[in-house]
Amino acid sequence: MAGSKSKTDSIQMSMKGCRTNEGCVQNEDNLEKGPDPDSLTDDLQRSTVDLLSPMEPDLKIIQPFAGMPKEVLLQFSGQARYRVPREVLFWLTVASVLILIGATIAIIALSPKCLDWWQIGPMYQIYPRSFKDSDKDGNGDLKGIQDKLDYITNLNIKTIWITSFYKSSLKDFRHGVEDFREIDPIFGTMKDFENLVAAIHDKGLKLIIDFIPNHTSDKHAWFQLSRNQTGKYADYYIWHDCTHENGRLIPPNNWLSVYGNSSWHFDEVRKQCYFHQFMKEQPDLNFRNPAVQEEIKEIIQFWLGKGVDGFSFDAVKFLLEAKHLRNEAQVNNTQSPDMATQYSELYHDFTTTQVGLHDILRSFRKVMDQYSSEPGRYRFMGTEASGESIDRTMMYYGMPFIQEADFPFNNYLTKLDTPSGKSVFAVIKAWMENMPEGKWPNWMTGGPDIARLTSRLGKEYINVMNMLVLTLPGTPITYYGEEIGMENIIVTDVNESYDVTTLLSKSPMQWDNSSNAGFSEGNHTWLPPNSDYQTVNVDVQKTQSKSTLKLYQELSLLHANELLLSRGWFCHVWNDSNFVVYTRELDGTDRVFTMVLNFGESTSRVNLQEMIPGLPSKASIRLSTSTANQGSHVETSAILLDKGEGLILDYKTKTLLHQTELRERCFVSSRACYSSVLNILYSSC
Repeated sequence: MAGSKSKTDSIQMSMKGCRTNEGCVQNEDNLEKGPDPDSLTDDLQRSTVDLLSPMEPDLKIIQPFAGMPKEVLLQFSGQARYRVPREVLFWLTVASVLILIGATIAIIALSPKCLDWWQIGPMYQIYPRSFKDSDKDGNGDLKGIQDKLDYITNLNIKTIWITSFYKSSLKDFRHGVEDFREIDPIFGTMKDFENLVAAIHDKGLKLIIDFIPNHTSDKHAWFQLSRNQTGKYADYYIWHDCTHENGRLIPPNNWLSVYGNSSWHFDEVRKQCYFHQFMKEQPDLNFRNPAVQEEIKEIIQFWLGKGVDGFSFDAVKFLLEAKHLRNEAQVNNTQSPDMATQYSELYHDFTTTQVGLHDILRSFRKVMDQYSSEPGRYRFMGTEASGESIDRTMMYYGMPFIQEADFPFNNYLTKLDTPSGKSVFAVIKAWMENMPEGKWPNWMTGGPDIARLTSRLGKEYINVMNMLVLTLPGTPITYYGEEIGMENIIVTDVNESYDVTTLLSKSPMQWDNSSNAGFSEGNHTWLPPNSDYQTVNVDVQKTQSKSTLKLYQELSLLHANELLLSRGWFCHVWNDSNFVVYTRELDGTDRVFTMVLNFGESTSRVNLQEMIPGLPSKASIRLSTSTANQGSHVETSAILLDKGEGLILDYKTKTLLHQTELRERCFVSSRACYSSVLNILYSSC
């Protein structure tokens, strides 16, 4: 009994005088006397030996207690009831981590490339002198644009595109730049520009600006130094000797200016002729001089440093000319060479799209890429090369592994001057069939140097054209005022040094029915507003349920919210002289949008049942240019549309056209598939 009692005592801990039970039990008497280190060590060793001795009672009848020595704790932890749950939890954790890693890799690998900011919504092009005047001088300015950012946001616009605002002369609508790093005082100051950029970004919008690298003003400091043959600037422009005979200038060759007559002009200071593809006040830069290219790149960096999100590089096909001075061929060989004075009378094989042009543009792209490394800060590059053939236009996209422009601006719809289903579809087909694989399309219907849409085609077609560009795949581009159906003005007496015909589409934005259409509170405006501004203006159309503005807002909202329009397939169904019919569809969904647009000049009927397999007999009208049809249904075998009327039909089907024999009529730029279960997009369709 005594031996048994001593063994039991050896595994029990006295509570007498215990201050805490955390592994060190002290007796108050011992504390008062002071611990004996040797005695404490002996006690601990003896206690441990007793606990681990073979004579120790079965651990199953002993409960774990706080403060037990590590050796005892290890004895307990080795028991199955503790070890097995611990190992199960460990391997479950490992498996969960591996599954999460695998799922993450799979999602990344299968996810389609996200659309960038210049792809997800419309661009809105502003001619700044005509948008909004903030200082009552009759000219639009940068502060005026900032004042109207809420309006632009309400249009569901994603990108603002401002045309040239550099310090310039009045020649050729400010394309003769005197200083690429200065804001023209008519538009405000550099501080105004910086405030505008900050305000645009605060609204979640992006900003691109025009840049015209081909030429400068003859008042530019570079030209003044060049005409005096000062240092490196002597070769900044294209100079050649020319002669005079009987008081008549004999240029180096027959090359012509875009505006007519010789593209060579004699300079009295340098006593040579300089080359200009546009006005004589706009001498061409010599892009075969590496120093000129570096100057332009530094200017690009300057504006990117100001926060600009991208550029539209204008007139790029003119950047290089042939090194030789051979005459260009005449279109009419029977015409006397002296009589060929108009630009259209020559083939411009030596003055446009020369070898080396695209190398220059790619060098611009590299500069912009240096500023595109941060997430969400990609810098957009667009190019304008009006008048190029479709195959030459596509070259500005770059090559499969060499990036150039994100897209060349597609202005082919702006050349339509008569409404027709065939002509509209011809433009769509030409772009889709020629665009390099994987590239992104864009569509524009107007611009500063083009007659307004309503003046070219008629008021009846403004809504159907807006419906077209906002439902085609790619980026829609809207020129200011097209969202309310503005028309050209009739100019009779304008105190400007421009060709009057090029002013017609630059009239002040029509905001309300007050004086000057709400554009300016000044006594005069640089151009008069259109006489219809009393009824065609933003304030009036905001309150009209059937207005052009309301429809534009609904279309742009649909474009922003529907994957069918942003990521879906485009399939051409049918067209004739009146109609253009196409679908937008997406793998993984059973919903389809079908656009039925009447560009003809009369009311016409179309039977979609004969054209689209799996089409239900009735389809709901998601949007219509005629509000009377909104939200109703239509018999798909007999759709009757007035001229200029368009419908967006919304229905369900198991037959997607791009999965049928009609696939050859379908196109997709950035393919994606939708999973309704996970509510995600994936690329492995």
